Amino acid sequence: MTTEDYLKLHMSAVPDVLEQLEKETWQKLVNPRMCSGAYQGRLLSALSKMIRPQNILELGTFTGYSALCLLEGLATDGKMMSLELNEELSWMHKKYLNDPRLELRYGNAMETLLSLALSEVDLVFVDADKKNYMNYLRFLENGLRPGAWVLLDNVLWSGKVLEPAAEGDMDTIVLQEMNHYLAQSSSWETIILPIRDGLTIARRN
Repeated sequence: MTTEDYLKLHMSAVPDVLEQLEKETWQKLVNPRMCSGAYQGRLLSALSKMIRPQNILELGTFTGYSALCLLEGLATDGKMMSLELNEELSWMHKKYLNDPRLELRYGNAMETLLSLALSEVDLVFVDADKKNYMNYLRFLENGLRPGAWVLLDNVLWSGKVLEPAAEGDMDTIVLQEMNHYLAQSSSWETIILPIRDGLTIARRN
């Protein structure tokens, strides 16, 4: 038995809808590994329940697994907005993302962000295009209130951030820049959890 198997056996049960969504993601989509999955999903749920956000913003919906996990902690009268570039995934969203508190918007995340007021957002989950992570972070830094939380996925990038980036590998270069910035910035309290592909938890000071 691996450590991962042991961890999964000793965590709370995953809701049936999430098991069904993950199964369908693996059966029908290219790059199903982009789905958060059971272990990280339970962490996202726990963090959302601890923060108890009134307003959640998600950058990168994919098939909606992480959105459903984050919704578990959203206040009963709260609101969540999830931004997704690929409108071809709307058939999955219509099937699984039926919570009336959730609004889905399709299109370029950066363009949509420019139209949003972030001062009321309590929790942000970033799992979108890596080359824009630093741009997203700067925008969030300028707009979020002190005490707001940001979760950033894939910050270890399959271990690529540990070594000098190859020339032209902008995803790795941007992630390295962002990880270094967060560690040095007085605007954030931050820690990286080595879960799956790396998850940063950052609190806006």
